[in-house]
Amino acid sequence: MQKDTASKSEQMHIANKEALLLTSFTSLEDFKKVVQVTYAGDTSSTSGLGKKHKVTLRYRSGDREVTSILQSGISQADYIEARKGHFWDRALLGLKSPYTVLQRDNLAIIENLGRRRPWIYGRGDVAFYDLAESMVFHIVDLDTVSMSAKDLSEKGYLNTFNHITAQAFMTSMFSERLADFVADVHELYNMPELITGNFTESQLTDFVNGPVDNYVDMINNEWGQELGKVLGEKFKINHNTLWTPELVSNYLNDIQGYHSWVFQIGFNPFRATDDKVIRFAEKLNMVKKVR
Repeated sequence: MQKDTASKSEQMHIANKEALLLTSFTSLEDFKKVVQVTYAGDTSSTSGLGKKHKVTLRYRSGDREVTSILQSGISQADYIEARKGHFWDRALLGLKSPYTVLQRDNLAIIENLGRRRPWIYGRGDVAFYDLAESMVFHIVDLDTVSMSAKDLSEKGYLNTFNHITAQAFMTSMFSERLADFVADVHELYNMPELITGNFTESQLTDFVNGPVDNYVDMINNEWGQELGKVLGEKFKINHNTLWTPELVSNYLNDIQGYHSWVFQIGFNPFRATDDKVIRFAEKLNMVKKVR
């Protein structure tokens, strides 16, 4: 295929640079041409639950490489059940995952940042998804005209931006370990078969929620963590940081700068006077008091 006739997503597939776009792939086999996928454990079972299974994704971009490992363990379902259940449900979760108990306050903070909760934070509450959606709207018109409808759909740039943004904030505010933990319990909840590779035919042909979607998310989570470490150091961010609208807008513009470099697209900037920026800054400062 000649470069000048390739679509934007096709060019990114060829370029093979860091963060990935789901719409660049047509199948799991297509994905495996770019990312090394290795399964370990007893793959004779149709489910990874109750057994030690593991999938390792390795992806090299230039002189940088990320590795994402997902293995048997608790999922988001266990966390939800324990939170809604009784004492013994929470005690059982603590036995399964002591780290969850140790990080329960920080996990509550992350959950609030990842969900719109206007009954707590007021009308027009902003979550990670809303910031990612703004980034899609910020793509300059000159670049959107060459993008496909799929690229501009929820499973295109929006999904990539959402994972990168959320993981960057979590890593900067807390740690890479906690961001990775949150990512893992979410992916296991979405599809336990990810760790065994024993997918059904319907899963393999499901573009919206199939294994390729989840594996792309896993790789993007890793790049989001790498970005979060850099931005955390640049802006001297930690759990006690006071988030001003200026800091939030600068942080988000640096994330857009990363996307601009990866996907070779332009963005209009966030501004400290933007309503979403102001609301998210207020939420970041308020949410740290949630227990």
